[in-house]
Amino acid sequence: MKKWASILGAGLLLALPALGWAEDAPMAADAVQNNLNFVWTLVAGFMVFIMQAGFAMVEVGFTRAKNACNILMKNMMDFSVGALAFWAVGFGLMFGTTNGFFGTTDFFFSGAAGDGAAWNYAFWMFQVVFAATAATIISGAVAERTKFSAYIVYSVLVSGLVYPIFGSWAWGSLFNGSGWLEGLGFIDFAGSTVVHSIGGWLALAGAIVVGPRIGKFDKAGNVKPIPGHNIPLAALGVFILWFGWYGFNPGSTTTGDTSIALIAVTTTLAAAAGAVAAMLATWIKYGKSDIGMTLNGALAGLVGITAGCANVSPFSAVIIGLVAGVLVLFSVLFFDKIKVDDPVGAVSVHGVCGAWGTLAAGLFDTAGFSLKTVGVQLVGIGACFVWAFGIGLIMFKLIDLVVGMRASREEEMAGLDYTEHGASAYPDFQTVRLGTVFAPGQENVNNPK
Repeated sequence: MKKWASILGAGLLLALPALGWAEDAPMAADAVQNNLNFVWTLVAGFMVFIMQAGFAMVEVGFTRAKNACNILMKNMMDFSVGALAFWAVGFGLMFGTTNGFFGTTDFFFSGAAGDGAAWNYAFWMFQVVFAATAATIISGAVAERTKFSAYIVYSVLVSGLVYPIFGSWAWGSLFNGSGWLEGLGFIDFAGSTVVHSIGGWLALAGAIVVGPRIGKFDKAGNVKPIPGHNIPLAALGVFILWFGWYGFNPGSTTTGDTSIALIAVTTTLAAAAGAVAAMLATWIKYGKSDIGMTLNGALAGLVGITAGCANVSPFSAVIIGLVAGVLVLFSVLFFDKIKVDDPVGAVSVHGVCGAWGTLAAGLFDTAGFSLKTVGVQLVGIGACFVWAFGIGLIMFKLIDLVVGMRASREEEMAGLDYTEHGASAYPDFQTVRLGTVFAPGQENVNNPK
């Protein structure tokens, strides 16, 4: 009986090719890999989405209690209105078939058809959270004195127009387009420049147009610190952002394979080095280690490694993070000196350290040092600054003329929570007088009697 069973089994194995089953085996493996790519890309996108919560907590913690609800509303809306703008226009401008400057197809998912529709949706989902990141960076730099209506307008313009056009220059070929920067060999794997410097230089333009907060500088031009109200929230936000960066950087492979391991390691080492460098720099300069700057040091390291996370060694990642951690401190001091009020250090963390990280991707490229590569990196950095800062000044000036960027003095002193939203993040710790909410110690600002 066993003999006949063995003969029958051997016959079935020999018959598999004729039945077509053996030929299906490689296709099954391809299907598994394809499905894994979808899952990894979407999960990474969801992790990047959680970074919206991180940004919200950092901004709330580094600013005053009377503006907490306003900041939360802004972070909710920059993703919500930004996602709609990116779906309607932004994705097509960034990844559609290009005219040499920006994409001209794929608006409103018009290119999502046939077998490629599913990947179109997955790729859009991963990219929309990047667009939201670029937009939300601006929020912290203009916090506590910007009208909510103005914020809505520029969030739409950044996600739907400003960010996608530059993105098409560097990343267009990831879908249906092509870009002149990537054609030169520009290296920015996950967005030190494409996402972070774009957001950072736009934030600089916004901070200049809206002006400093009341009380930030005295008549002699000296800086008067305005402490944030909740450092534990800011720290929580940084840890959330650090976690989300594992979607940001490794997720940019859009492929579930072994390459994500090195990227995760370089991301971790740069962030850790950035935090340590910022801690030591403040300790040496001020005699005490500063928690706020140390938190920003970790973010600076993360921003710095984002461009080169896939093409630098772990040792180089440590160097990149160390430089970023020191650079962010002196950048914050520089912008204070020229009277640019940036409550959370967004310009320094994202703009300046984004530029450093993009340059470092060329300096420490594992393919070998090349002056040509470094030159291309500098071209990309320069193009980003000219585009984002230039268009940012124009955009914010126009919004200021049409809608108005700055809240009134009375609204700013009372806090934007109540004046813009009729809300209070901490009702038990505020007082109401003559229909206006004031933070403790500010009750007599507008009613000295």
